[in-house]
Amino acid sequence: MDRYNIKNPAETKKSPFGIFIDQNGFLPCDTKKAVIPFDCEFFEIIDKKGSTVFSGETVPFGKDEASGDEVCFAEFTKFRTPGIYRVKAGGKFSALFGISDGIYGGVLDSTLKALYYLRCGCGLDEKYAGVWKHGKCHCSEAVLWEDGSVKRDVTGGWHDAGDYGRYVTAGAVAAAHLLYAFRLFPGAFTGRRVNIPQAEDMPDILAEVKYELEWLLKMQNTDGSVYHKVTTMMHAPFVMPEDDTDTLYVFPASSMAAADLTAVCALAAPIYEKYDRVFSDKLRAAAELSAGWLDAHPEFIGFTNPDGCNTGSYGQWDDNSNRFWAYEEMFTLTGDKKYSDKAEALQSRHFPPAEFGYAETGGLGIFAYLLAPHEKDETTVTKLKNELTRCAQSAKKLCDKSGYGVAMAPNDFHWGSNMTVLKRGMLFAAADIFCGTDLKQYAAAQIHYILGCDPLGISYITGIGEFRANNPHLRPAYADGVDDCIPGMVVGGPNAGLSDPFAKVAVPEGTPPMKCYADVTDSYSLNEITIYWNSPAVFLLAFLNGN
Repeated sequence: MDRYNIKNPAETKKSPFGIFIDQNGFLPCDTKKAVIPFDCEFFEIIDKKGSTVFSGETVPFGKDEASGDEVCFAEFTKFRTPGIYRVKAGGKFSALFGISDGIYGGVLDSTLKALYYLRCGCGLDEKYAGVWKHGKCHCSEAVLWEDGSVKRDVTGGWHDAGDYGRYVTAGAVAAAHLLYAFRLFPGAFTGRRVNIPQAEDMPDILAEVKYELEWLLKMQNTDGSVYHKVTTMMHAPFVMPEDDTDTLYVFPASSMAAADLTAVCALAAPIYEKYDRVFSDKLRAAAELSAGWLDAHPEFIGFTNPDGCNTGSYGQWDDNSNRFWAYEEMFTLTGDKKYSDKAEALQSRHFPPAEFGYAETGGLGIFAYLLAPHEKDETTVTKLKNELTRCAQSAKKLCDKSGYGVAMAPNDFHWGSNMTVLKRGMLFAAADIFCGTDLKQYAAAQIHYILGCDPLGISYITGIGEFRANNPHLRPAYADGVDDCIPGMVVGGPNAGLSDPFAKVAVPEGTPPMKCYADVTDSYSLNEITIYWNSPAVFLLAFLNGN
C-alpha cells in the first residue's frame, strides 16, 4: 500500500454529531431541515448561548434505503431569524449552521478559489495562496508522443485532479460550467473578488477561466485537431508540483478533445468580448478552426493510453454528445443554421440528453441552443425543454424517496458520486430556469447533502463546516506539510464499489452505499478531487446565491 509513497495515511474519524445538517446553512427563505437518524418526537433550535429559539415536533420518514438509516426530520422552515445555531434532539446535537441572506457566498468563493490553487505552469505566491504557496511547476516543453523530436510549449491550465495531469475534455467541461454560471447568474459574481492575480479588469471567475482557456488554445494544432492530454508517463509520487520533474508528453489528438475545445471556445468568445477583444477573437478563430476539422473528420477518433502510461485516459465510447454540444455552441456563436441542423441530426444517436459531465455533454448543448440569440425552431425548443423537465422530474422522484433529500438511487454511489449529486443539482437549476418547474429547493437539497446533511455528517468540501473532509487524495495537500487542507475542494464521496485497495481497508464489508466513504489520503476512489467536481458546485452555488 505504498504505491504513492504516503507514509502516514490519515485515520478515518467519525462525526462527533448525532444529527445531520448542512454545516454551512440556509437562506432565510429556504426549506430548512436536519436529518435525525434515531427515533424522537421533538427537537429544538438553540443559539450559541444554548438558549432555545425554536422548537417543534419531528416528522417521521422511515428507512432510507441507501444509508440503511431509520430517520425523521427536524423541519424548521418557518424559523428565519439570521444567526448561528445548532439542532438539539434526544440529547444529541448537530454541527453549527447559519441562517443569513448571503449564506452561500463564502462557499461560492471557496469553491471558485480552489481552482486557483490548481494552477499549473506558475508559482502560487503567498499574497494569493497564503500557507499553500509553492514554486513554479511543469514549465518545461513537452515531448510530442508521436514524434519525440518535436517539443511544444503547453504550459498553463489547471492540474486536473489529485494528480498533475492536464486533460482537454475535463478542462473544457469544467470551464464551461463556470462560464455558464457567469452567463446565467452574473449577479452572483458582481463585485466578487477571491484574491487571485489578474491584470485585466474582469470578474475573477472570468480571469480564472481565462487561465485554463489559454492552455486549451495551446493544445490545438494548425489544422484544428486537438491533442487529448499532457501528462508524464506515470503519476507522480506525493510531492509538491515543482518537484514533479519527469518528462511531459503531449498525447495524440481525439475527436472528443476537438469537439469540446470547439464548444468551450465558441461559448467563451462572446463572454470575453466585453473585457478582452483580442482574446475573444482568438477564441472565435479557434472554435471555427476546430469546427472545420470536425466537419472534415466525421469519424470517431477515441483515445486510450499507450503501453506504459498510467495517467488518466478520459476515454469514451463515442463523441456524439461532444459534437452535439460543439455544433449547438457554434450555432449560438454564428447563427449559421448548418450547425443547428448538424446538432439536430446527432440527436438521433440517442445519447443522454441532459448530462453535464466530461463524457456526456448533452445538457451543455441544450443550454447553448436555448440561450442562442437567433431565430430558433420552436419544435426543437419544446423538445429540449421537455427533455430537461423529464430528467428533472425523474431526479425529483429520487429525492422524494431519499431520507437525506439527495437525487441518488442506491446504485448511484460510484466513483465520484458527489459529481453526480452536483450534476443533478445543475439539472434542477436548469429545469427551474428554462422550464419554470420550481425546483430550486431540490437544487438546494443537493448542496445541503454535500455540506453535511448526509449519513456520515461530514461536509464533503474542505474547509467548510465543523466536521469536514480534510485529507483528500491530492498531492500538494499532502506534501505541503500544512495540517489544514487547501479550502474549497470537493472530494469524490461515497463509492460502493470501493475501487482501490485503500478503500477496501477503510470501509467495512457490507457498509450501505451512502456510507462507503473514508477521509483518507490514500483512497483515490473515495477522496480524490477534480476540477469538474468543483465546477458544478460553483454553478449550483451561483444559482442559489444569485437567483
